[in-house]
Amino acid sequence: MSDAELDSPGEVVGRVLGTADATPLQFWTAVAPGSYLQLDDVVVTRRELPDREPVTIAGVVTQVRARHEGAQFESDVFAIADGTLPAQVQEAAEVTTTRVDPELYVPPTPGAVVHRAEGDARARALHFDRMERRIPMGMGRDGVPVYLNADFLDGSRGAHVSISGISGVATKTSFATFLLYSVFRSGVLGGDAVNAKALIFNVKGEDLLFLDHPNTRLDEPTRAAYAKLGLSAGAFPDVRVYAPPRVGDAAGTPDVSSRLTGVDSFYWTLDEFCADRLLPYVFADADDERQQYTMVVHSVAAHLARYAQPADGGVSIDGVRLGSYGDLVDHIVDQLNDDETRSDWAGSAVGLGTVNAFARRLIGSKKDLARLIRGDLATRRPHSINTSESAQVTVVDLHNLPDRAQRFVVGVTLKSEFERKEKSGTAKPLLFVVLDELNKYAPREGSSPIKEVLLDIAERGRSLGVILIGAQQTASEVERRIVTNSAIRVVGRLDPAEASRPEYGFLPPAQRQRALLAKPGTMFVNQPDIPVPLCLEFPFPAWATRVSEAGRAPSETLRSITQSADPFAVVGSGGGSTDDDIPF
Repeated sequence: MSDAELDSPGEVVGRVLGTADATPLQFWTAVAPGSYLQLDDVVVTRRELPDREPVTIAGVVTQVRARHEGAQFESDVFAIADGTLPAQVQEAAEVTTTRVDPELYVPPTPGAVVHRAEGDARARALHFDRMERRIPMGMGRDGVPVYLNADFLDGSRGAHVSISGISGVATKTSFATFLLYSVFRSGVLGGDAVNAKALIFNVKGEDLLFLDHPNTRLDEPTRAAYAKLGLSAGAFPDVRVYAPPRVGDAAGTPDVSSRLTGVDSFYWTLDEFCADRLLPYVFADADDERQQYTMVVHSVAAHLARYAQPADGGVSIDGVRLGSYGDLVDHIVDQLNDDETRSDWAGSAVGLGTVNAFARRLIGSKKDLARLIRGDLATRRPHSINTSESAQVTVVDLHNLPDRAQRFVVGVTLKSEFERKEKSGTAKPLLFVVLDELNKYAPREGSSPIKEVLLDIAERGRSLGVILIGAQQTASEVERRIVTNSAIRVVGRLDPAEASRPEYGFLPPAQRQRALLAKPGTMFVNQPDIPVPLCLEFPFPAWATRVSEAGRAPSETLRSITQSADPFAVVGSGGGSTDDDIPF
């Protein structure tokens, strides 16, 4: 940095402390009378060198302390307060270095003037000047925007985001949706933003079903906060919502209560279930017992793929027509219980106990998956989740599904989306996947089909343009390789026991302690560009987060895919349709 650049970096707030060791990477500054420094403030100082240009050392305040100078005993505080013992209050701040320019790693000189970094000096201290594409994430403690380097999000130099925090307090999902909104609306993706997609799994309530509705609680200060970040305050303009069919509903009506327009049902036909070998995702919970019948699962799946034939909405196997998931399960169990056909379905090397364990679990899935795997609905009726043919933001509602069904939907959907990206052979357009409760789908121990898909996304998704934004209460319980491959790590309010885990070693001690107190909307973001995590607050959502906040629905959402489809295509083929399928 030139002398001109440092002529006015900001107000003088103190001098480098001489009673504590100053190193190139960390030093203390005494705070000048009438000034103050708080945690997360950005400061800058300069070290003069003989026969060399000055070295500018910038950093972030990571600890602040205050003490009486002149006091010897703890009781002296009362005498000092009464004025009978001379002493003065002195504050000091610990500064962790974020940038040295030029890169001559020398300590600052005790007594050197310390400035509060403002404007360009602040941007340089936090490496924002080196970010060619900056994504606004929120406001720092100084009320100035904080940015994320897009290169570490879109796969250029890194990818994936891991968000951790206590459920209901850490606002993990709110930050994930705000980050998406900023990516799509900030212009950082250029022309690619039009085709970029997001796939969001909604696992709690119906809060994410109104992303395309303006928030009626939006006020002028919030609009001003968005404007300060270079964003317009509004709802997501292009959203499609999918929900599972209602239980026992022959028409396949979406199982949602608060949103009545712009929602489509998703399900899989029996033919798709068999032909695409989806049976392993019925057993998608990672546990030790599952390992005993893995061979049976894959053997039965291969048999279904080979012999199941479409038949009037259902499937036919060995001349037997099956019209529902329950019928299919019963047929498989019957074949496995028959000594003559068991080896054809399960293989000859599998013991009867293992076959019975598989059968018990399969029978137990009938109640959970019957409404998702259908033989009674039109095969040509739109029912598939396909982000490439959907809106910019696709929300898949899972909150009404039991745990096994949620796992099935997440696993199969991610599998099909990842395979589609593999076949395309290009990273563009980008696909952002937002998945909460990541520790449930990719736990540290065990294995499952879903975990394998998520690992594939974490390890190869960057090159294919699939970006995982995973959220979890406990990062310590998530598969290590997924967390390790996340270039961006975000922490909200943490549980005390969780905060002590090594997964949060990137947080300085003061920030780790502050994470126990963080209020909703406060996040600590760690990115490769900056050696110290940045504390920020992101603005209140400009889109509705619940039905009570939802403004008028945009006209585009008043008709769903099913409603806008060719009515004759919806009616479908054969006896699988009913009068309820006819959209007029």
